[in-house]
Amino acid sequence: MAKVAAAATSTNFGTVAGKRLGIKKYAGENVKAGNIIVRQNGTVYHPGNNTYMSKNYSIHAKLDGVVKFRRMSGFKRGKFYIDVVESK
Repeated sequence: MAKVAAAATSTNFGTVAGKRLGIKKYAGENVKAGNIIVRQNGTVYHPGNNTYMSKNYSIHAKLDGVVKFRRMSGFKRGKFYIDVVESK
């Protein structure tokens, strides 16, 4: 039996590629229908007007327009919603 515990090796840690999550289109940017606005794991941002959420929680634009972010107050306090306002 060893008197000292064996040390762990750390040769293969940290070599995994990133998942490329985050905001892809910021507020005020123009989007086309189907463009990805946010890639996320879980619902940090929620789909608002003229947007929809896909199976992997990505938020897409339903139609052409300009991205707008809003933070709810009152009953849904603290939740972020993403809208697409139609450009005229």
